[in-house]
Amino acid sequence: MITPPDRTPLPREFFDRPVLEVAPDLLGRLLIRSTPHGPIALRLTEVEAYDGPNDPGSHAYRGRTARNDVMFGPPGHVYVYFTYGMWHCMNLVCGPEGTASGVLLRAGEIVEGAELARERRLSARNDKELAKGPARLATALDVDRALDGADACTPGDTPLRVLAGTPVPSEQVRSGPRTGVAGDGGVHPWRFWVADDPTVSPYRAHVPRRRSR
Repeated sequence: MITPPDRTPLPREFFDRPVLEVAPDLLGRLLIRSTPHGPIALRLTEVEAYDGPNDPGSHAYRGRTARNDVMFGPPGHVYVYFTYGMWHCMNLVCGPEGTASGVLLRAGEIVEGAELARERRLSARNDKELAKGPARLATALDVDRALDGADACTPGDTPLRVLAGTPVPSEQVRSGPRTGVAGDGGVHPWRFWVADDPTVSPYRAHVPRRRSR
């Protein structure tokens, strides 16, 4: 008999821990996105940890700015950024207020509301690709900068919530270098994923962008 996932919202205390504890513990948790057309639920299968001022790969490494301000706030809030002029990516802030650490949500399995996600991800060849990668995940869940700063720990019908779900046993968790991170920040094995899960995105090393002539 399969035990259904726990729908209890994760408390703020869950996120008020070191980022390298929170990140692997997010695997298997449920992310619920409320939309005007109904909810979309995603089981997290891949994440990346970013450790603020201690991490050259973090947006907060050089201090507080208008863009990364949410990262310095209370844990359990959503940090959304716009990248390459076309994609949004979503993070969950963790650690004590002021530490600016966060977890990038890289991939997951849509377990409810797949029909809504398909409408936003017309290029997906199958449902396993709906949220396979951070930009695809944000697109499938209709996430943009309007959600930057949203509180994922507020009970009730809020735009975004994180539920207990079904935590992944430690023996099924894998870790390795973060995808596409350059320089000193690229050496950290701070990407965590569920072993052999088909929704996990492929690893890609950083490739410097060429300037157009």
